Amino acid sequence: MFCMGLERLVYESTATGSTNSLGNLAVILAESHRNNARDGLSGALAAHADRYIQAIEGPRAALDALLRRLEDDPRHRDLRLLDRFTTDHRMFEGWTMANARVTPALERLLDTMMARDVPSPSWILMALREAVATAPDIECRRRQAG
Repeated sequence: MFCMGLERLVYESTATGSTNSLGNLAVILAESHRNNARDGLSGALAAHADRYIQAIEGPRAALDALLRRLEDDPRHRDLRLLDRFTTDHRMFEGWTMANARVTPALERLLDTMMARDVPSPSWILMALREAVATAPDIECRRRQAG
């Protein structure tokens, strides 16, 4: 189904707190679920090696507002937009914000990708989508409101 004005972006940032803290991640995911449901956004977040890697999709104006909030969020710094493009479908339909569980296999892949000067956004999207698809439903999937 074609969605007018639907965009997807991929970014990385450096965490200011520990990405190993379940408490930190739980707060970020809870806020993301609430805000993204309100704004019509969907996506996935991986917290790995003191960085956040996220793919998020939705209406252009909602993504612009999200980027402004992220730039002011003290939980991370050095936000780097890796890609932003128009798309005709959602890759993370039904997930207001999925917790992309970093398995040992995904950890190796992320380490390799993120060591590059310019990580491949398409590989990041594939890795996040795979992590979300294979994670237990109760831990990462939350239906969008409405």
